[in-house]
Amino acid sequence: MTVQLELPIAAIQQPENPGGKLTIQERFEAFDQLNPWILKHLESLTADCVERGLGRIGIGMLFEVLRWQYGLATRGEPWKLNNDFRSRYARRLIDLHPEWSPLFEIRKIHTA
Repeated sequence: MTVQLELPIAAIQQPENPGGKLTIQERFEAFDQLNPWILKHLESLTADCVERGLGRIGIGMLFEVLRWQYGLATRGEPWKLNNDFRSRYARRLIDLHPEWSPLFEIRKIHTA
């Protein structure tokens, strides 16, 4: 028996920016605002890893688990969880749970 998850995803709505392209940070903030369930789900996956005693967690692994679970739960038009947002989500998780900082390797962001 397969459990059907309800995980809505909204498309990124481009804020008005007549001067040029949006930065990664601007795109992330728009995406995160439209899809708050993603951070909550990543938080839940991280908490599960902590409970199981994992000492290091890769945000890439969490993204792939989320992609897998979401792929099982949906039909129709595919969606994308942009890899550009990985480091931003890892930082958000650490902001919410400073005790998780040893779990993730955080590098300097080179582009906005």
